Amino acid sequence: MTLDTLLPAAIVFSSLVPGLLIFLVAEESHRLRILLNLSGALVKLLFVAIMIWGVYHDHNYESRLTLAPGLDLVLQADALSVLFVTLSTLLWLVTTVYAIGYLEQTPNRSRFFGFFSLCVSSTVGIALAGNLFTFLVFYEILTLTTYPLVAHRGTPESIRGARIYLIYTLSGGVLLLTGTVWLHALAGPVTFTQGGMLGAVPTEQHGTLIAIFVLLLGGLGVKAALVPLHGWLPESMVAPAPVSALLHAVAVVKAGAFGILRVVYDVYGIELADALGLLTLLGALASATILYGSLRALAQDGLKKRLAYSTVSQVSYIALGASILGPVATVGGVVHLVHQGIMKITLFFCAGNYAETLGIHRVSQMDGVGRRMPWTTLAFSVGALGMIGLPPIAGFVSKWYLGLGAVTAEAEWVLVVLGLSTLLNAGYFLPILYRAWFRPAPEAWPEEHIPPGRLETMGTLLWPPVITAGLCLIAGLLAEAPFSPLEWTELIARREYGL
Repeated sequence: MTLDTLLPAAIVFSSLVPGLLIFLVAEESHRLRILLNLSGALVKLLFVAIMIWGVYHDHNYESRLTLAPGLDLVLQADALSVLFVTLSTLLWLVTTVYAIGYLEQTPNRSRFFGFFSLCVSSTVGIALAGNLFTFLVFYEILTLTTYPLVAHRGTPESIRGARIYLIYTLSGGVLLLTGTVWLHALAGPVTFTQGGMLGAVPTEQHGTLIAIFVLLLGGLGVKAALVPLHGWLPESMVAPAPVSALLHAVAVVKAGAFGILRVVYDVYGIELADALGLLTLLGALASATILYGSLRALAQDGLKKRLAYSTVSQVSYIALGASILGPVATVGGVVHLVHQGIMKITLFFCAGNYAETLGIHRVSQMDGVGRRMPWTTLAFSVGALGMIGLPPIAGFVSKWYLGLGAVTAEAEWVLVVLGLSTLLNAGYFLPILYRAWFRPAPEAWPEEHIPPGRLETMGTLLWPPVITAGLCLIAGLLAEAPFSPLEWTELIARREYGL
């Protein structure tokens, strides 16, 4: 056993072991639970930092367990997996701090944080999966570990939302399983290989490959919230704010989008996918989802519902980038995996702060809230303007590269989609900012949960969105810096296209 073979498994176990231990912690053992949570997150961050340096210098990390001949559980690191692992690990740490403050006075905290850690473990397993079988295993574990988080409050609404989530995601899992088994029977063990691994499949089997792609896209499209498979996402907004942040920015929808990237680039290969007409199908679905999600967001008064439909729209930028042939569009789509994550988690943190501090759940209740909670509202403004695509925030970088990639690939229709989407983004975010900053406030705000001193809410609730809003600005302002999300994504694109 060497570091090369242990490190991928260690990254998974660094949250799995604390998660299992947290289930045994008594509810009143607040400090022990915090210690397990934060120590696991910090150890994982250290392991990931080591992996980033190694992968950047073409070092190989792989953990392998053979279950049967031709059936291996494989965890390995490449540039794409490291990008997703880093996003998940960093945002898990911030979300853990936020969740500690958010759930401080609630029951069943050990159960919550136990499943919370298991959820992150399965997400990291998805990121590091070296073949489609391993991806499938962790993909289904993610479904089972997030269900209790959605249902955490135990109210009829949360139970209903969790059941809808489970029905959708298990149905998607059946499609993914069917496609995986079919592809395994056709081509043998399906390893993730830069440039794809299906180039040697005879042309007479190309019709079968198209059918398998549809199954895989259906299974992954549920978690990625592609229309018409998105219905679970708005219904799951009954979950606590840390769970909503986890679903939208770190785990579930990102797992689906990441899976689409893996299938397009590392199973089929971008050139074979284009030759089979699969990119056209993916581009059409992504474009329809982008516009539909934005239109539905316009009609929502519930703040979290509006953010949910925004996620439906925004995550499909990732699939849109994968549907355009060429490394520039790949950069735009893949970097949005990170940029959307840090922007959307900021927005959900802020929504949780409004709900916990002032009882605000609807857009129509946000008049003047910027004067009562200026730091929270400033963070929300950064996330919202980034989603619209205003420079120099991270969202502008994603849209710029998607547009530039579309022009390079002579796919000018993408510019129409991006233009309409940007107008719709402005249509459902700018009224919120206008209400928050420029409308007169109510005569009095409720003072519950407001600590003494200058902070507008508890520090554990305030600092996470302020930090992630800062990351949104840093990712845009320092986009060309070494090891920035954009620079790392350019590395991914070069390797996927063999440049």
